Amino acid sequence: MATAAALLAAAGCSDGDGNQDEARDFASQTLEWHPCPAPSEAEGGGTPPSPLPGGTGWECSFMDAPLDYDDPEGETIELALIRARALDTANRIGSLIFNFGGPGGSGVQTLPAAAEEYGALQTRYDLVSFDPRGVGRSAPVECLDNEQMDAYLAEDGTPDDAAEQETFVDGLASFADACEKNSGSVLPHVATTETARDMDLMRAVLGDDKLHYFGISYGTELGGVYAHLFPARIGRAVFDAVVDPAENAEQGSLGQAQGFQLALTNFARDCVARGDACLVPGSTVQEIQDWIIALLDRLEKKPIPGSGDRELTSTLATTGIAQTLYSREYWSLLEQGLDEADGGNGALLLAFADAMNGRNENGQYSNIQPAGTAIGCADSKSRFTLEQTKARLPEFRSTSPVFGEYLGWGLMSCTKWPVPGAWNTPDVSAPGAPPILVIGNTGDPATPYKGAQAMAEELGKGVGIKITYRGQGHGAYGSSACVKRAVDGYLLNGKVPADGTVCK
Repeated sequence: MATAAALLAAAGCSDGDGNQDEARDFASQTLEWHPCPAPSEAEGGGTPPSPLPGGTGWECSFMDAPLDYDDPEGETIELALIRARALDTANRIGSLIFNFGGPGGSGVQTLPAAAEEYGALQTRYDLVSFDPRGVGRSAPVECLDNEQMDAYLAEDGTPDDAAEQETFVDGLASFADACEKNSGSVLPHVATTETARDMDLMRAVLGDDKLHYFGISYGTELGGVYAHLFPARIGRAVFDAVVDPAENAEQGSLGQAQGFQLALTNFARDCVARGDACLVPGSTVQEIQDWIIALLDRLEKKPIPGSGDRELTSTLATTGIAQTLYSREYWSLLEQGLDEADGGNGALLLAFADAMNGRNENGQYSNIQPAGTAIGCADSKSRFTLEQTKARLPEFRSTSPVFGEYLGWGLMSCTKWPVPGAWNTPDVSAPGAPPILVIGNTGDPATPYKGAQAMAEELGKGVGIKITYRGQGHGAYGSSACVKRAVDGYLLNGKVPADGTVCK
């Protein structure tokens, strides 16, 4: 089944200087850099990354880290890194480490694909990213094989009766059992706190006194945890598409239901404004929403052909719709996908669902789903029973008639997980840290705008510098010239924008 974790872009105490004596031996290691190979299946597959437009090639390496930071003399793991060197070596600032979110996304695969967007930053930084522990090539969490994942993600994620509910819970249990069987030794050690400690080790191994950082979506939560653990070691940092650190798992899921509903409403308004030019029938926002709900209801009763011998189910269609709402650029494809599904062709919406779920055109899955679940469940203490989940569904349905029930059932994502969670909410307070730019997009479906205000407040006075982008889509840096100027000015020249800056 497609769990709500697919939509999510979610520490311990600190002595203020991030005491990490146990990593001293690891910090002395020397990395060996080589031309990058093609991404592994767990990273998403594909071809070796092409050089950047200026000709800079990509280099890859592995960094050793303790599997368990409480047992530094015990088992070690390798963490995969990628970099493109700075262009202006005379004025180089250091490394700029990216985390693009997920949780569970491969930075080694994503950075080359997105790097042109951050080209200005390469002038003074080595652009660096990594596969967090449990992800890609970094001790990846492994659960089901490709055929089993196809079946799992196609299962009904919004069960209606006792029999369907039993199947739903059994599916969660089978998935968790497979993860424990194949990755049991890794599962207790993939929490965000441990990845934050990996980043501090990375900072030292790369030769930087300070960690310069660009976090997106879940990467903002990771960055906030790092700032809390190591406030004296953070350098220039940017958080874009901000996860709300004050929300627990249920509140976060409700926030996402609200965010995706807002994005769908904005899509429908655009459709109404274009009249007959829009392929989705309806002369009002409500009529368009009702039509989409009716389409999903039909798909739940009878899936339609998708691609090859695969069908588009209601759950996969919901996932595909959600994926198209991550960027306004996808709205025309959402329109086309809905129209084609209405005519019995589910290929386009299925393709978007596959993109969300980490499935490539060859039928191979990256490990973003199992890694995302493992990281989320290692972090969150929430373990909802069937009855608790059912009791919360009415509020989810009222929050979003389209996505609410799907996200409501997603509360059970960790119910059968074999590892306990670490927190209800992460601690991101960072007194003494330098300014951190915190960017919120008013139309963001996956990390609703209010998360940026909460993050800025929890980081602390003078630390969280809030920037608002009045726009659509997930994140702001690539969508707003105004935001880009503010971010580049800070990262490249140390110019801190005014707190409360608004970009349109």
